[in-house]
Amino acid sequence: MGGMDDIWLFILVGLAAQLVDGALGMAYGITCTSLLLAMGAPPALASASVHTAEVGTSALSGASHAALGNVDRRLFWRLVLPGVGGAALGALLIGWIDGALLKPLVASYLVCVGGIVLWRTLRPRPPRQIEPGRLAPPPQGLFAGFLDAVGGGGWGSINVTTLIARGVEPRIAIGTVNAAEFFVSVTVAGLLWQVVGPQALPVVAGLLIGGLIAAPLAALAAKRVPARIASGLTGGVVLLLSVSTLAHSLI
Repeated sequence: MGGMDDIWLFILVGLAAQLVDGALGMAYGITCTSLLLAMGAPPALASASVHTAEVGTSALSGASHAALGNVDRRLFWRLVLPGVGGAALGALLIGWIDGALLKPLVASYLVCVGGIVLWRTLRPRPPRQIEPGRLAPPPQGLFAGFLDAVGGGGWGSINVTTLIARGVEPRIAIGTVNAAEFFVSVTVAGLLWQVVGPQALPVVAGLLIGGLIAAPLAALAAKRVPARIASGLTGGVVLLLSVSTLAHSLI
């Protein structure tokens, strides 16, 4: 897992992951969890470490987005309540579920959603009046929270791309999903805290420091980047990551 000598590596990973996550609403958990799993960490330990760090990074990121007007309150609560329930269920079952079995299904879903986002970016429709608070049915948050706990990531990629595909302004989708992520992270970290031993402290500290540095900058980027560019980047990142995940899962 690495010791204090590796903390600078984890700081850089946390900084890069949070810049992407805060600006596009995804990839923090997936990036960090992939690194820990590659270093030999068990799924429960990887998930606990990442979500413990995310408690701090998501708090600052959510506050930054709220201060910049990127959070819709109704949408926020429609994500938080089912998301916490799904995260709790996933954290309790993580020892009995093989997250690898879920990857092809989730990747297939995200390929479709990422494609829709890119299509709407390239072929924009006339603006329409949308109430974001009505565009997050409870099953969406429940599934995203569950997957995030079991697989160490997925909250942002599922929620942000789905909301943008349904017409929510990118900065609102990204900011609201980031703000809601705090409660999901607290739930998972709290339930899995017993598996975070001393060997994980450098990982948690490094990810947290890097994420805290990047969070305000990423929130500002989400507000300043034009909606069409943000949609295109979001759809493109999700499509590339999902196709790669699907290919590795099926090989």
